[in-house]
Amino acid sequence: MGKLDADVVEQVIEGMSRAAKKASSKPARAKSTGTATPDSINQLRHQLAKYLETSEAHASWRDAFAEMPPELRGAKVPGSPHTPWQMLEHLRIAQWDILGFSRDANHVSPDFPKGYWAETAAPPNESAWDASVRNFHNDAESMRKLILDPKTDLFAKIPHSEGKTILREALLIIDHNAYHLGQLVLLRRLLDAWPTQ
Repeated sequence: MGKLDADVVEQVIEGMSRAAKKASSKPARAKSTGTATPDSINQLRHQLAKYLETSEAHASWRDAFAEMPPELRGAKVPGSPHTPWQMLEHLRIAQWDILGFSRDANHVSPDFPKGYWAETAAPPNESAWDASVRNFHNDAESMRKLILDPKTDLFAKIPHSEGKTILREALLIIDHNAYHLGQLVLLRRLLDAWPTQ
């Protein structure tokens, strides 16, 4: 995998660690054994898989991509470096790269950062937007299946990585998608292309 937002994941993990320490200083409602049980790991799997599909805190990827007027897919908002098409492609390429890295020692990441962004401001043809959304969905579903597979050790180091785990890669996708989906929703609002308007 390229250098894509590795610092962001580290910050998320540090934040989770700080939150856990803070929570442990408060009176606990239930005692933890300090070890992961099959049930707790299963709960973690399902929570991660859920956040690859939807969210409890922001618009889902389905909402962010849905009903985007074709004439605005390549529109640029003053002050924004990217168009909706470029945001969609960035999300798709990054997720594809993280999934590929997670499953395949021979996976080759795109050049960073150029390879993670669409070369054009607008989709090259009318079907490109829908194809990109379909590929995004398929890769999200593949990552969900990997996470939900009981044979996948979420905590084991990926053999071809420098200490990274499937858990880390899943969190990276979730965090990266949330960040850029928020940007896409903002672009759509500024373009008067958000369905609630």
